[in-house]
Amino acid sequence: MIPEISSKLRQKMTHIRLILMDVDGVLTDGKLIFGNQGEELKSFSIVDGLGIHLARQAGLKVGIITGRRSDIVSKRARELKMDVVMQGCFHKLPAYLEILKTFNLNDGQVCYIGDDLLDMDILSRAGLAVSPVNARPEIKAVSDFSTAERGGEGAVRKVIELILKQQGKWELAVAHCRLPSDETQNGSVS
Repeated sequence: MIPEISSKLRQKMTHIRLILMDVDGVLTDGKLIFGNQGEELKSFSIVDGLGIHLARQAGLKVGIITGRRSDIVSKRARELKMDVVMQGCFHKLPAYLEILKTFNLNDGQVCYIGDDLLDMDILSRAGLAVSPVNARPEIKAVSDFSTAERGGEGAVRKVIELILKQQGKWELAVAHCRLPSDETQNGSVS
């Protein structure tokens, strides 16, 4: 939880150009559900999804690095128009370094959100290292802060809101969600 955002943390947030995250335990609650036919099911938060949309609208890049492979993750990433999706990365650091090179970014321009041991290498390097409240203690120890929200329950959205507010982009993001005033005045909604 963030009792107060320090000036150092505010400064880190102003440099972020890419938000990367794990999936299970960050975008989801970390549970795997299998149907009768063996299909894998996951639950994603709509709140996080809108946050990702707002981040993209504000000009930030967004992506996933996950240790597992899942068609559902691919589908959700396509729906959200994520800029990069790296799956099947047990050791995530090589994927992270490849992404930095692809987007011509440095560590200080990346926010990474992770919850478990496979995220530790990236969290130790990223300019802004964040974990949801349900993260492992070892992960919280290398994070700049932990959200009050659990993974799959708005943690990603909270991070995006904080970054957009520090970058002065939040009001524009909110305005993006509203109809222009001339459209709301000229028509009736029932």
